[in-house]
Amino acid sequence: MSPQTPAPRIDWLPWSSDAFARAQTERKPVLLSIIAPWSGSCREMDRTTYDDPAVIAEVSQRFIPIRVDADQRPDVADRYELGGLPTTAFLSANGDLLGGGTFVPADRLLAALARVLVSLAPEGRGHATGIPPGPSPAGAGDDDSRIIESVFRLFDDQNAGFGGAPKFPLTAPVWLALDLHADHESPEMLDRAVRTLDAMGWGPLYDEKDGGFFRCSAGADWSDPQPEKLLATHAALLDLYVHAGTVLGHERWFARAVDVVHYINRGFASSNGAWRVSSCAGAGRQFSDSNALTVSAILHAAAVFQDEALGKRALDALERVLLCSYKPGQGVARSAAGVRGLLTDQVAMAAANLDAWETTGNVVYRMMAEELIHYALRTMWDEAEGGFFDRDQDAVPDDPFRHVSLKPFVLNCDAAVVLRRMAEAINDAVLARRAREALEAVAGRAIAFGPLGAQYLIARRAVLR
Repeated sequence: MSPQTPAPRIDWLPWSSDAFARAQTERKPVLLSIIAPWSGSCREMDRTTYDDPAVIAEVSQRFIPIRVDADQRPDVADRYELGGLPTTAFLSANGDLLGGGTFVPADRLLAALARVLVSLAPEGRGHATGIPPGPSPAGAGDDDSRIIESVFRLFDDQNAGFGGAPKFPLTAPVWLALDLHADHESPEMLDRAVRTLDAMGWGPLYDEKDGGFFRCSAGADWSDPQPEKLLATHAALLDLYVHAGTVLGHERWFARAVDVVHYINRGFASSNGAWRVSSCAGAGRQFSDSNALTVSAILHAAAVFQDEALGKRALDALERVLLCSYKPGQGVARSAAGVRGLLTDQVAMAAANLDAWETTGNVVYRMMAEELIHYALRTMWDEAEGGFFDRDQDAVPDDPFRHVSLKPFVLNCDAAVVLRRMAEAINDAVLARRAREALEAVAGRAIAFGPLGAQYLIARRAVLR
């Protein structure tokens, strides 16, 4: 008997210059699939839509299929993600976004593929120069009251939290509400913070059976939590509950923070001492930024709880990530074998090293933070208008659109805080000025980011205090 013929499948290409050159040569549009291995929706779309024979035939014959792992390449995901994962995007051979969505069933995808082909015939191929533009450039900025109004406009009075379905555990607006209450004894801000902390920590989003927080809930009332659990979510929520306990003096918040610490060290543990990006991820999926955020959160918790063993666990993880990802003069990589030169990794690791220095007094950590900051300033700073671009374009040479810039809002807020902390640590006026300039570069976009505009106000309080 002859061996069984393998079933047809989509031959996904990696994000590369060669893939887009092929699209131009063959005069075909690109189907870009952005996924994450931990996402059940991504796996379901692979099992159904991308296993449909008609979809396989149409994509293979008339499109250039490219797949991007959002964890490995957050810079690409930030440019093209359309409302969540999976993202199904249609691009021209020049990288222009033609349309798309998230999860698409087979019948709808076939119809969308046909519409894309019609829209490009006969000579409708894009002539623009790459990635769709990001949010509008920074302006002069808005006064605090307008930004605060935009942050809390989407507060859910009925269910607490921010926005509708799906409901994500946004931490920055809760943190801001706690700080505003501490400043002005605002009953309204206190109510918003406490109700959201309760809804997240003692509602369906928290897994009372196995521990830990789910990534989000499908319902606006926090019902139908999605099964994924992510390390970065836990780092942010751990920091928030420790902060809430400190500000409000409630043991309730501290108790939940302790639960989160236990789950992090159980649910995300790996054999090499670092943490996995997801509770369902393989041991190799460890990323610098999410590990650094967790190091910082656990060091903050260890200081409040006066737990030396907990602090040592965080320091051991930091050492492990640095050993795998750091190269002198080149910053930290995304992972042991990952892309280098992403702003998210440099900022988070610089902050974690500053936290380690403040915890231990070991100047080596401070020196590492300073080196990462100067690497980012040297390779990602916008000398014309201030602020950081999201990557070192020379560190990703095979990216087809590596010269197309993106200035991320939240990351520039985080970077400003790190710059200010380093400026104070070494008494450096230049770094202090850069911190202010990083904030000024994104100030005009704070209102447009709604609840995430809280990140700007939190950063400004730290930078201008």
